[in-house]
Amino acid sequence: QVQLVESGGGLVQPGGSLRLSCQASESIFSINTMGWYRQAPGKQREFVANIVSGGSTNYRDAVKGRFTISRDNAENTVYLQMHSLKPEDTAVYYCNAYKNRRDYWGQGTQVTVSS
Repeated sequence: QVQLVESGGGLVQPGGSLRLSCQASESIFSINTMGWYRQAPGKQREFVANIVSGGSTNYRDAVKGRFTISRDNAENTVYLQMHSLKPEDTAVYYCNAYKNRRDYWGQGTQVTVSS
């Protein structure tokens, strides 16, 4: 059972930056893929970015060039650095871990982009 705890959300003005953190309860070496999803009010949860065990990364088109996913293996933590934030990035952001054919989710952290 992988437990995930997100932090780092908040209110930011358009064009601003935030860094989200996701700390896992176990070594992320053992986790196939870790990623971030988001869900805006009235919309379905959508993929944002992920990083696989080999280190390769994937992003949804809307965040390419603005968001960067990375990980710190020593801290069992995955980060999502977000720059040039837009109002349409407003959502609850969820950390995801995919291990042994199971998905694990954090509780979510709110990101609000507004002036």
